[in-house]
Amino acid sequence: MDTVAAKLARFALDLKYENVSEEVLHKAKQMLLDTLGCALGGYSGEPSRITKNVVTSMGGAPESTVIGSGETIPCANAALANGVMVRYLDCNDSYFSPGGGHPSDMIPAVLALADPLGSDGRTVITAIVLSYEVFCRLSDEVVVSEHGWDQGIFSVIGATCGAGKIMGLNRETMSQAISLAVVPNLPMVVTRVGELSMWKGCATASATKAGIFAALLAQQGMSGPEAPFEGRGGLWGHTGSKQVVLGRFGNRGEPFRIMNTLFKSFPSQIHTQGPISLALELRSQVTPSEIAAIRLRTYHTAVRGAAAEPEKWAPQTRETADHSIPYLVAIAFQDGAVTPASFTKERLQDPAVHELIAKMTVEEDPGFTKRFPKDYPCLLEVTTTAGRRLVVETSHPPGHRHNPLSDEQVGGKFSRLAGAVLPKERCKAVIDQLWSLEKLPNLLSLFDKVIV
Repeated sequence: MDTVAAKLARFALDLKYENVSEEVLHKAKQMLLDTLGCALGGYSGEPSRITKNVVTSMGGAPESTVIGSGETIPCANAALANGVMVRYLDCNDSYFSPGGGHPSDMIPAVLALADPLGSDGRTVITAIVLSYEVFCRLSDEVVVSEHGWDQGIFSVIGATCGAGKIMGLNRETMSQAISLAVVPNLPMVVTRVGELSMWKGCATASATKAGIFAALLAQQGMSGPEAPFEGRGGLWGHTGSKQVVLGRFGNRGEPFRIMNTLFKSFPSQIHTQGPISLALELRSQVTPSEIAAIRLRTYHTAVRGAAAEPEKWAPQTRETADHSIPYLVAIAFQDGAVTPASFTKERLQDPAVHELIAKMTVEEDPGFTKRFPKDYPCLLEVTTTAGRRLVVETSHPPGHRHNPLSDEQVGGKFSRLAGAVLPKERCKAVIDQLWSLEKLPNLLSLFDKVIV
């Protein structure tokens, strides 16, 4: 195996629960709670319904639980169904360094193997930390979107390592699994360009399924290409990257990257979190009818991803709207909140919302661009019909590692999202159990609590 695959496999095998700090273990529990809340909040979404219908109709061994329905199906298919639910609301975590994506997309891979294998809470926590570390370290080195590829390129590798950890793969088998994850899975960034389709929320769930499949194949003795990263025609060649040398992983002289993952306070793209929070802050000082002009200044990645395309100024789908700074800022001023209910067809077509969008400009601030991704700076300026000028600015929206959510806020977010399908007392039971995840002998009681 080439040096990258070998290094990833070695780290995956060496990582132990006992080597991870209490701070990191607690963050992993926070991320699992947040991820389950997003999954339950997305349970009734159309992509979730379609995926559940397809995978359950395929039959197969009753191995892993589908969140919400409680049905048991083959583990890779359960990971796909659960992954689509997690991503539907676009409210799960984010990581940027300047590469990035949503590391919690890989958690369904860990759960899908931990369920039938009866893994205890400590094993689950360790596999989550591992998945995050692999995905984030790779994203630190290569910005795949700049080369036409989507973030699933790295999430499939992290999912494979997490799944392999649960399965107890040895170093050689883990190396083969990583190769089998890399070579067949090169998703295209067109997934997140223009008018966004339902697939936007399904792409990394598909990578998660592929990660489990790779681990299962390797466990049975399947071999993969010996140089999936560094060989001729390997991944680095396809991403336009020169030789990539991974630095030290967590617990080897560096902090674990899970600690740099950001929570989302609103069901929308990470680069829209700051603009939304600023609009909500100003809403107490101005009504929509008083607004003459709205000007937002932010960093290049936010402008490019959430305001540069014409579709972001007149979104026709939920998936485009939750990636649109103009739409989300207008909704925040109009409604005083951005929630899953902000994306109905009626809201997308509301003339009052589009009237506010027409008063808006979104510009790159070169100084802000230099500060990203350490900071997420944006400045919102509103001019009123009476000539008043209101200005607010933030570098760290709620959920940023420098403006973190408390345990109570993470639990509150879970209850708001999961409360759409679970009774209040069940939400509390899930929260209480997850704060003691390391004491669970298996996940059976947890899966029972998240049946709708």
